[in-house]
Amino acid sequence: MPPIAFTVPSDFSGQRLDRFLVSVLEGRSRSQVQKLIADGHVSIQGRDIRANLPVRDGEQVTVEIPDVVPATIAGEALPLEIVYQDADVAVLNKPAGLVVHPGAGHSSGTLVNALLHHITDLSGIGGESRPGIVHRLDRGTSGVMVVAKNDAAHQELSRQFQDREVEKEYIALVWGVVQAGRRIDAAIGRDPANRQKMSARAKHARSAVTRITRAHHLPGVTLCQVAIHTGRTHQIRVHLSAIGHPIVGDSVYGGVRRRVAGDLRALLRLERPFLHAERLAFTHPRDHRRMEFTVPLPADLMSVLEGLPGWGHDE
Repeated sequence: MPPIAFTVPSDFSGQRLDRFLVSVLEGRSRSQVQKLIADGHVSIQGRDIRANLPVRDGEQVTVEIPDVVPATIAGEALPLEIVYQDADVAVLNKPAGLVVHPGAGHSSGTLVNALLHHITDLSGIGGESRPGIVHRLDRGTSGVMVVAKNDAAHQELSRQFQDREVEKEYIALVWGVVQAGRRIDAAIGRDPANRQKMSARAKHARSAVTRITRAHHLPGVTLCQVAIHTGRTHQIRVHLSAIGHPIVGDSVYGGVRRRVAGDLRALLRLERPFLHAERLAFTHPRDHRRMEFTVPLPADLMSVLEGLPGWGHDE
């Protein structure tokens, strides 16, 4: 596709570059525009380009829209529980241990490989390695996800995530006593001392809000229902660790203890963080129905709960 040039009108003078481009590029979310900028597809003569650059009246902004890259990654016949699907979206129950998309050290055996086997009409907007992917769950996190099956659905779902219109609720087991109603409002960024981790004390951070909506107290731990208003990498894990209540089993953020009281020995069976995406609600990208999906705790997490004192079968 040839480059497209846009002239900045006077009423946009001083606005951020990404906001201006969202207004003139039909069907592009702010996150997609920011990726175009980061990948070098946007230029203004004589200026260094960044998403928050203030544009000036009369400037010409040139945009190159890269061709959609069809996925060439091989589909793999991995087990995949599809909770719902239609012509536009598919809703999945992701198992723990499954990486969402190929990357360093994970060229196969990912959720994308499974999707390409089970679903033939995935959106190509995410590029070769992320077809249909509009959000992600950590490798060790289980639970509900939505993927896009065409480009229009991908653009609209991406917008909903960007504009915080998607409801996301998780179940987490944390160390100590946490009360329902607790709100954690702390920006998150890459940990400068360890680039594999995120931190609530990073110099370059983005806003993030987490709320504890329900809490069930057990000896030494709390089973929490957690709602997030943003979707930062490792958000729940970082926030709960930052307030002194790391997720049980989370080796990265301080949730693994070598010694536990005898009645809590069931916790030692955990091989991943006790974190599960239980509920997801979004608006259907085509017919605008509000859709809500819940998936129950998987067997490995239920087994741990049932081994704890104070946990009854009527919980």
